[in-house]
Amino acid sequence: MSVAVSGDGLPRQHARRTSISEATVARLPVYLRVLAGFADGGIATVSSEQLAVAAGVGPAKLRKDLSHLGSYGTRGVGYDVDYLIYQISRVLGLTQHYSVVIVGVGNLGHALAGYAGFGTRGFRVAALVDADPARVGETIAGLEVQHVDELETIVKEHEVSIGVIATPASAAQDVCDRLVACGVTSVLNFAPVVLNVPEQVDVRKVDLSIELQILAFHEQRKSLSAQAAR
Repeated sequence: MSVAVSGDGLPRQHARRTSISEATVARLPVYLRVLAGFADGGIATVSSEQLAVAAGVGPAKLRKDLSHLGSYGTRGVGYDVDYLIYQISRVLGLTQHYSVVIVGVGNLGHALAGYAGFGTRGFRVAALVDADPARVGETIAGLEVQHVDELETIVKEHEVSIGVIATPASAAQDVCDRLVACGVTSVLNFAPVVLNVPEQVDVRKVDLSIELQILAFHEQRKSLSAQAAR
């Protein structure tokens, strides 16, 4: 995926390939979160060094990332926090509002439904869906759980932009196929399975077990290094 932006850092209406890499796009939300913290603390300007340290990247990489937005800061002053928040939000498309449907309201889906961060970042959870009759009719975070048989109707009525799949692995592909058939082209997948989708559909996979395994790898390396240093 690439983000289309004009010369002043604003997104173009129709996605076109640009020089903004996936790696840069992945770091922009981190910068945005850090900047929001600065803004909440009453900080009006921030240097590239301060922002880089807070975001956990090198200053040169940060400056290169932000240059894709047309933002170079002011020498001796730094970046205007509010304006940089605006620039990154525009490039990421966060000045629009997106309707989200969460399919699967087990423990994970239940937690996602109650996550306050969606609303503050332009994402509206429009509906909760589950196949379990015992779950249907339950109210979670102010929304009544609907049966998965209603998925197509829900997507159309709420103009759903993003489908969140929190189902068991065995059901995930079928749910994804149905979302895609309805016109949903962005899917956030929490199910422990790789989804097959058409080229125009973007899938982001969140696998907590993989993240833990990566951390285990680093823990092992640190342990071996400590042993070698003795």
